[in-house]
Amino acid sequence: MTTYRLSHLDSLEAEAIYIIREVVAEFEAPALLFSGGKDSAVLLHLAVKACWPQRLPFPLVHVDTGHNFPEVISYRDSQVERLKLRLVVGSVQEDIDRGSIVEHPTPGATRNRLQTFTLLRVLEEGGYDAVFGGGRRDEEKARAKERIFSLRDEFGQWNPRAQRPELWNVYNTRHRSGEHFRVFPLSNWTELDIWQYVEQESVPLPEIYFAHRRPVFRRSGMLLALGPFTQPREGHSEEEVFEASVRYRTVGDMTCTAAVESAAVTPIEIITETALSRVSERGATRTDDRFSEAAMEDRKREGYF
Repeated sequence: MTTYRLSHLDSLEAEAIYIIREVVAEFEAPALLFSGGKDSAVLLHLAVKACWPQRLPFPLVHVDTGHNFPEVISYRDSQVERLKLRLVVGSVQEDIDRGSIVEHPTPGATRNRLQTFTLLRVLEEGGYDAVFGGGRRDEEKARAKERIFSLRDEFGQWNPRAQRPELWNVYNTRHRSGEHFRVFPLSNWTELDIWQYVEQESVPLPEIYFAHRRPVFRRSGMLLALGPFTQPREGHSEEEVFEASVRYRTVGDMTCTAAVESAAVTPIEIITETALSRVSERGATRTDDRFSEAAMEDRKREGYF
């Protein structure tokens, strides 16, 4: 009798597909949060596999801060067109214009925290009872506390003490009216797993994930791209603009997402870089996670992913 053993990536893929199918079977109105980043790109690829041969029976939801990288928006739209998907966009700028949220007056202030209001509004308006996210437990301490099926209360908030046990991959999907679940099929993946899977499956990604020359400047030891929302501060000589070969390890609001110097232009080259790295992508390139040690957990309690 021939015995087949799944590879490490095949096992992760099988687990993720099982979780996605469980959500489709158990919930009435799921959705997939899509940022255009590498994790959500892999998650979308897995969802397409899980639901094949039919189209995705749920929409993509994108929270647009208005400060996104143009390459990411272009990638998002190309994926929606290629796969014939339904896209729901929540605009932070529209909520600012309506006076629902107030932008910090400091020039170049990040809108990352403002996303929470817009996200919760979109989820309430859509009546979504389960929302897929691309979060991984290796990214950050608060995310390591997440269950795969993470219950959120009627206000969209996360209470780590109210989460259910998930023994033997049995998921409790019961929830009261107004509550919903954030579901993380990539919980057990690492950044290295993501890139190995991208290579194996030829998953398309935004161009900024690969090395390219770009005008940048240093701020607090991090490389920020020169752009309409990120400019060197007057009187700060250390923020001199120069051109460098860089790539992005994570994608977010332009004002808080830094690049890393790199010459890696293929997934194989990035896999090598990632294997040698000793700092998570968020710790190395997200300025909004540096406000305090509990910055991410504070935002998650408010309703952030």
